[in-house]
Amino acid sequence: MAMTRHAEPGSARGWPFAASGAIAAALLLGIAEIASALFSPVSSPLVAVGAAFIDITPAWLKDFAIDVFGTADKLVLMVSMGVVALALAAVLGLIARRRLALASVLCAAIAVLLGAAVLSRPATGLLDLLPTVLGGVAGIAALNWLVRLAHRRTASIGAGSGPGPGPGPTEGGAAPAVRPEAARRTFLIGAGLTAVVAVAAMAGGRALSAVSTAAVATRDALRLPGARRRAAPLPPGVGAPAPGMPPFVTPNGDFYRIDTALAVPRIDPSTWELRVHGMVEEEFTLSFTELLELDLQESWVTLTCVSNPVGGELAGNAKWLGYPLQDLMARARPQEGADMVLSTSADGFSASTPLEVLTDGRDALLAVGMNGEPLPLEHGFPVRMVVPGLYGYVSATKWVVDLEVTRFADKTAYWTDRGWSERGPIKLASRIDVPRGFEAVPAGGMVLGGTAWSQTIGIDRVQVQVDDGAWQDATLAAEATVDTWRQWSLDWEGEPGNHKARVRAVNRDGEVQTAERADTVPDGASGWHEVQFRVE
Repeated sequence: MAMTRHAEPGSARGWPFAASGAIAAALLLGIAEIASALFSPVSSPLVAVGAAFIDITPAWLKDFAIDVFGTADKLVLMVSMGVVALALAAVLGLIARRRLALASVLCAAIAVLLGAAVLSRPATGLLDLLPTVLGGVAGIAALNWLVRLAHRRTASIGAGSGPGPGPGPTEGGAAPAVRPEAARRTFLIGAGLTAVVAVAAMAGGRALSAVSTAAVATRDALRLPGARRRAAPLPPGVGAPAPGMPPFVTPNGDFYRIDTALAVPRIDPSTWELRVHGMVEEEFTLSFTELLELDLQESWVTLTCVSNPVGGELAGNAKWLGYPLQDLMARARPQEGADMVLSTSADGFSASTPLEVLTDGRDALLAVGMNGEPLPLEHGFPVRMVVPGLYGYVSATKWVVDLEVTRFADKTAYWTDRGWSERGPIKLASRIDVPRGFEAVPAGGMVLGGTAWSQTIGIDRVQVQVDDGAWQDATLAAEATVDTWRQWSLDWEGEPGNHKARVRAVNRDGEVQTAERADTVPDGASGWHEVQFRVE
């Protein structure tokens, strides 16, 4: 008995067109991504759209993303954008099933919007549209080709399904009927190869952007001069004797990174310049070579992110090499009435730093080195700001290229425009590093350990409370400087079962860390850090 083929239902016939739209969009983004990696990272449309999204993100959403995803927030954003783009592109493919010309126009319009996003970023020009144009051409061509293959596949199935009308006429025009198996195979091969090219281009572009070959080579070849004023050697015993404690000096590769740059700026030190201007008696520019010829100094400084939750890990300690910002301001000679320095990075980020903290003698630096080597690319190479005692969002501008002396009444910065406070002094804080929350520890004696900080003031005491008992003074590790964190430890022996511990710090001004809980917005989190653990 002869077998009868049944036509696919309408919903099943639609999937090749949805897939065609998604694959065409992936090719558009992939070609644009690899072209931008070869041409200029600022010309990436995906990065431009992501940066624009970050610019309009409300503070609460940004804070939520960091709380949930930590330093992976940018990766999550990129993946989410990709998923949304593919979903919308699938709808575009369904439109192309009946109106291919309209879908092509919409695809071109999307490319125009992507180009507008690229041009909205700092330091971009018309030439930076080239990757988007190449991606747009590739995407439109792929959409037309794949939709025609999908029509041929659908037409062949309809023709081979026995009695009944085939698919209706479409603007794309179905090709003459061919064997269903051959039409299916042709579509799958075409779609598969296009998808492979799209994924390879996207992955290659991201890999090239991450490697940043020229910038890496330039940084690796750079030899920084020695400091005229060297940091004092770390005293013995700066690390608390508690197994599992983080190191006192944070390795560069482990140092937290929170910023608004989806693509790390690649700056040639030979072309870098810092412009100092505004309410000053002397405006000037400073080249990288000129900066390295100045009297550089080393300083131990702990940086802290305002998005760090109670007990969080968005803090790091390093030895920085740079030129004192106080000396830079002395050369510029700020005018009467100036109270703020607006620093701007190569990617357009800005921070508002109180002028007084750049002129009060603290070790605020225009930094070029970190832990004995040039700044890593992701931490501001070639030059960034480091200011003890202020959260990074108002002081630690990476890839800095502009310092404008002005007034808080006249200018606002990136995060203050989004609801964060203007001045951002770091709050007195402490945390428990060991044991970790809900960790099981063996019975017998153990050592609790952690870290506390009160930059520019110093830590005087740390106290620990276990199971709502009396507060006990912890043993403080040696202090490096008042600008660094200080580790602590407490010997403790408990009975098997569930326990909890909380910690608070007291600084040298006599301030006791508050128990009052506050969110990170608008000026940093507060409250006592508490962990629960089990003795077995």
